Amino acid sequence: MRLELAGITKRFGTLVANDHVSLTVEPGEIHCLLGENGAGKSTLMNVVFGMLRPDEGEVLVDGEVFRPSDSGEAVRRGIGMVHQHFMLVPLFTVAENVVLGFEPTRRTGILDRRRARSEIARLSEEFGLEVDPDATVESLPVGVQQRVEILKALHRDAQVLILDEPTAVLTPQEIESLFAIVRSLAASGRSVLFITHKLKEVMAVADRITVMRLGKVVGTTTPGESDEGGLASMMVGRTVELVVHKEPAQPGRPVLRLRNLTVADERGAVAVDGLEIDVHAGEILAVAGVQGNGQTELVEALTGLRPVVSGSIELDGTDMTGSSPEEMLRAGVAHVPEDRQRDGLVLAMSVEDNLVLDVYNRAPFARLGSRALDVVHANALEKLSAFDIRASSVESPVSALSGGNQQKVVVARELSREIKLLVASQPTRGLDVGSIEYVHRQIVAERDKGVAVVIVSSELDEVLALGDRIAVMFRGRIVGVVGPETGREAIGLMMAGSGAGAEDVGPVVPAGGRAPAGARAGRESS
Repeated sequence: MRLELAGITKRFGTLVANDHVSLTVEPGEIHCLLGENGAGKSTLMNVVFGMLRPDEGEVLVDGEVFRPSDSGEAVRRGIGMVHQHFMLVPLFTVAENVVLGFEPTRRTGILDRRRARSEIARLSEEFGLEVDPDATVESLPVGVQQRVEILKALHRDAQVLILDEPTAVLTPQEIESLFAIVRSLAASGRSVLFITHKLKEVMAVADRITVMRLGKVVGTTTPGESDEGGLASMMVGRTVELVVHKEPAQPGRPVLRLRNLTVADERGAVAVDGLEIDVHAGEILAVAGVQGNGQTELVEALTGLRPVVSGSIELDGTDMTGSSPEEMLRAGVAHVPEDRQRDGLVLAMSVEDNLVLDVYNRAPFARLGSRALDVVHANALEKLSAFDIRASSVESPVSALSGGNQQKVVVARELSREIKLLVASQPTRGLDVGSIEYVHRQIVAERDKGVAVVIVSSELDEVLALGDRIAVMFRGRIVGVVGPETGREAIGLMMAGSGAGAEDVGPVVPAGGRAPAGARAGRESS
């Protein structure tokens, strides 16, 4: 089925999310839609899928104008979409989720489970999806849940399949498996629209690439005609350094010591399970893992946002177990949270006020119990220049800034005081390659000043680029501490829990060293 978008324009008030966007997806083609967050990719796909009405332009299917009134009409016309956040019922089986809304029934009106399982088995075999129809969705790994979403679309006979940021929560092995599935879909004659901001993925899987920036199409190319650097320049509008330049680490004293650290999640279940590791001054420890394996709870414990069940947190020789966020801040901990809008900023407040949230009541920003507004203002002007924050005014609400500039405000605030430990969780999530380049430089600069750095990232490229040591987490435990020279495949297997039993926890790399053969990880006291 041929899908054509002709001059699609979508406005939200004065914001033009899509500005006369045109592209064509041919039958049997994998067409990647590349662009930073906010470029208008998801808005465009919601127009195609009937979730939004365009203000101008047309969607054409096999040459005929198609104006879906809702997503159900799009599905009936042969368009399927796998959303970034899956639309599955956790307590239902795979078969029940796949046929939901399109149930095969017997004459009595009862669900024909045998027929449903048979159809799923056929589709699984045809496209290499390998899913147990009788498994409950909540028991499945994220990568398999994604296959269930693809099966849903195929069960509805989708001839155009839209995949929205499909690799965001997958391990490297799951990504390769997804690519194989996508290629088999294209080989069957289906059209695939693959939405992403990851350059390596585009080069690996695309037949054609359309690049969007600020709501407009800035170019269409192919992997053979371009490279990652060229694509990055198209996305951002300037030349971008894609490599993190850093000298070998010179680790010093242990700054952070974790001993038998156990932390529970909101339900009271163990999320961090007896974790032990040291982080030294002048090194970056990168924590890798598929999201949901205890990384969020670990960061919240390190920053005083979540209570510790047992074990200890020691900062530069002082026991900080059970300390409040303010006490951790005053002790020299800086925190770049994974959700900048929820935990890092007060969106309704100005840029200048957000830049002093952690020191607003201390000199020189306060005098005799009153705020020194002139100092707050001067500080903001200085930080805008030093950290390349692009805002129309320091008095503008921080909500008016782009995601990348909001992240720069958080980074500028956290790095504008003397710190001993920097904890950065998903520090570049949702940022364009230009902003990623900037944030990475700041993190390395802190390391080189002698700060101990812990970064948590689900992006393996980021982990390998920044980490002097890489600690891989699976189900709340560190299953290995390795060097950045370790292969992606080996780290991916660790992220998936391969061989991660209680007595099989992989190699340890001491700070500044290589992994000794047969050593234990997760019980380190380097």
